[in-house]
Amino acid sequence: MYYLKGLLTSCLVLASVMSWAKAVPISIDKTKVKLPEETVKEPPQSVDTGLHYDRYLREVIDFLEKDQHFREKLHNTDMEDIKQGKLAKELDFVSHHVRTKLDELKRQEVSRLRTLIKAKQDIEGGNDIAVDHQVLLKQFEYLNHMNPHTFEVEDLDRLIKSATKDLENYDKERHEEFKRYEMMKEHDRREHLKTLDEEGRRKEEEHYEELKKKHADHPKVNHPGSKDQLKEVWEEADGLDPEDFDPKTFFNLHDTNGDGFFDEQELEALFTKELEKIYDPTNEEDDMVEMEEERLRMREHVMNEVDSNKDRLVSLDEFLVATKKKEFLEPDSWETLEQNQAYTEEEMREFEEQLARQEEDLNLKAADLQKQREDLERQQEHLNAQKIELQQAVEHMERLKTQQAPATPEMNLEGNAVPESLGHDQHPVPPEHQPLPPGHQDIPLEQQQHDIPQNQQDLGQEHQNIHQENQPLPPGHNSPPHDSPQMPLDHNNVP
Repeated sequence: MYYLKGLLTSCLVLASVMSWAKAVPISIDKTKVKLPEETVKEPPQSVDTGLHYDRYLREVIDFLEKDQHFREKLHNTDMEDIKQGKLAKELDFVSHHVRTKLDELKRQEVSRLRTLIKAKQDIEGGNDIAVDHQVLLKQFEYLNHMNPHTFEVEDLDRLIKSATKDLENYDKERHEEFKRYEMMKEHDRREHLKTLDEEGRRKEEEHYEELKKKHADHPKVNHPGSKDQLKEVWEEADGLDPEDFDPKTFFNLHDTNGDGFFDEQELEALFTKELEKIYDPTNEEDDMVEMEEERLRMREHVMNEVDSNKDRLVSLDEFLVATKKKEFLEPDSWETLEQNQAYTEEEMREFEEQLARQEEDLNLKAADLQKQREDLERQQEHLNAQKIELQQAVEHMERLKTQQAPATPEMNLEGNAVPESLGHDQHPVPPEHQPLPPGHQDIPLEQQQHDIPQNQQDLGQEHQNIHQENQPLPPGHNSPPHDSPQMPLDHNNVP
């Protein structure tokens, strides 16, 4: 029944999915054991399982925990029945309120997955491609994508099995990730050496060997889970007399959540003192990533030796049985990471070849992108040239329209149009000095006068006389005095 508990509480490997099951009674009251003040610790916070659906998993479990019927069934269900999906069938009997909330959680999770699919499509540049969410949702095995609205028995069964499978492989994936980390670190070191001259490489190699030697120079590391290792925790962390070491009391002291089991986090906390012998974050030679890998190795080793039913938890009974074994009392020495290289030379060679292929692919992609950029720049230049030509054509057409449009003539005081060629400061040219219209330039003066009617000739003569009267007289021809008699104007000749 505790299979589900470890699945949720561990972020590293499979343990269980549900931690609310009734805990095994413990035989010692922790409140009666006086601990040094500095060793009292708060209960550990909930740890992320590392799964991409971790939040959904936790929320489902939190609401199932609130149903009394489901809790009782869980208490009476063993690990194999849970794996076979028998517990999931009890979902049909949970309260309506819990089922309604589970339906809502599933709809939110489906919506989240669809958003992730859309975001991935946008990143990959497939905006114009229709997305079949039903097909893509098949990759998420922990829920029934064919029914995105309600949480059913199949959904709980899928969730348990998927979490079991994914967390069982989590340690393996972590080891592979650490191996890649170590190989990349060595690759970078070798590439750096290539940039140095002979003297620089010699000094760098000497410094590297010196760091390795300093890292290996540390106190003896006790075998994880052995009596010597636990007694050291009892003395240094718990502040108790090593001569009074008692396995049962030790178990209850370090079962921090009081559920009667050591889960993975509680086990890993026991190895802190051993790890501090090897790793110091202030030392150049100590890598904290390697420290976490060492912690994982220690925990896996203890689980393999003590967890007899392989439920990824260590019960009090399993712990007490392990303390009576020869391996607990007389363990072999523990080989640390520097004594067990994470990769072989063959793996290192394959890794570097893979990096070379990846670099070549990246270079090809970079060259292709550069070519696309140059093509786009040329297209932009062509478009800019076309734009300039179009603007010039529009401006030319506007100038032609301005020149061809009839100008509004300027009017003088009498309302007559002033020729456009005259400026504002120029006087109009007398009619006799203006050019004649076409067809009239070669007509003799006599013919012009002959063609003019007699009355117009007389009128013209009269105007000429008037004009002459207004002209100043030459010297000696001054006008007579005002009292001289003047000839009256004959108005009969005026038309």
